Amino acid sequence: MSRRTVTASAVLATALTALGGGAEARPRPQAAREQAAQARADSGGLVLRLPAPTGPYRIGAVTLHLVDRSRRDPWNPGIPVRELMVTVFYPARTVRAYPRAPHMTPAAARSFTVLGPAMRPQLPHAGVDWAATPTHAHLGAPAHPVPRPVLLYSPGGGDPRTLGTGLAEELAARGHVVVAIDHPGDASEVEFPTTTAYRDDVLRDTVLTKDPRTDPALFRTLIGTRVADTRFVLDRLEELAAGRNPDAAGRALPLHLGRALDLRRVGIYGHSAGGTTAAQAMYEDDRVGAAANLEGYLDHPAEAPGREGELFPVARDGVDRPLLLLGTDGFTDRKALERSWAAMLAHPRGRTARRQLDGAAHGVFTDYAAFAPRLQAAGLMTVEGRAELVGPLDPAVSVPAVRHHVAAFFGRHLGARRAQ
Repeated sequence: MSRRTVTASAVLATALTALGGGAEARPRPQAAREQAAQARADSGGLVLRLPAPTGPYRIGAVTLHLVDRSRRDPWNPGIPVRELMVTVFYPARTVRAYPRAPHMTPAAARSFTVLGPAMRPQLPHAGVDWAATPTHAHLGAPAHPVPRPVLLYSPGGGDPRTLGTGLAEELAARGHVVVAIDHPGDASEVEFPTTTAYRDDVLRDTVLTKDPRTDPALFRTLIGTRVADTRFVLDRLEELAAGRNPDAAGRALPLHLGRALDLRRVGIYGHSAGGTTAAQAMYEDDRVGAAANLEGYLDHPAEAPGREGELFPVARDGVDRPLLLLGTDGFTDRKALERSWAAMLAHPRGRTARRQLDGAAHGVFTDYAAFAPRLQAAGLMTVEGRAELVGPLDPAVSVPAVRHHVAAFFGRHLGARRAQ
């Protein structure tokens, strides 16, 4: 283990759980479960699987390194630019001879083995081979040269983009181009293709050591940075659609990828802090035609006890484009969420819809929906930990339900070509 990882582990040992509605860490499993976990670790670890997408299209994928030279990094003053990593999932023309993309690269998986449980105490410290999970997407496969609706994805606070892979694959298999965004400095870890003069490691860890909802200034920086990130990604997608290569190193792109982008039909969705980002990004950028907020606050934390936090402009003013608010009955901070969501729904002539998943909890919108029950069955997560993270709902029900709500929403509002 590198000094970088050891240091990160020590710093993040005090991190709170959900970064937007957390709970206390549960006790570790009993000794027998720990022994079983160690045995699996010694033999390579449990291999987790993503649910197969149900759409008619095979899926291609490519990662892009994007550099915004107009912004300094907000989390590290020594980085003079804002770097992002994104994965583009898209309907592929063929996948034959193109390898499956891993859910996490080996380096990211090693880091996640330490940082994941620091961010989410329900996760095991050993016993899982996080690098072994395959996706259903094929690296570099040629894209169908047919213009498709484009969806941006912003993950939850502290989460890497990889934890939204299952839903992204489903949307791509149904005919969307999905661009999953990592927010470096925020995400637990982000892996870049190379080092630079201002970054001496290909891996960059999170700076978050507490729940941003307990620190108004931190939360403001977090969301402001994410909104700027999404708008920058849209700018780079315009370059891609125009036939240029936005990758910082000019790495080869899949054939026809630019032709697969219909930037007249753009949506954005996100989980937790990513849901806040999605709603506010639509408010600020009229290129976005629809947004889905998967259990993200629409207000800032209170500046002082007993006071109410300031509403984000999207909740204060409303928006004239479709917004989905999708929540769960098991979210531990539902009461705090309710104020800003109610404000959003109260706007006259608004186009906001609200839906709820029962028997579910905050992490059900991520790949944990499928992973947590497997971890519980293997003795690597307690029943209480699974309920706390994703809820007791069977993944055979929860995964299709989340996919249905999000896919139906964007299919309804981006399925027809938007007027210019």
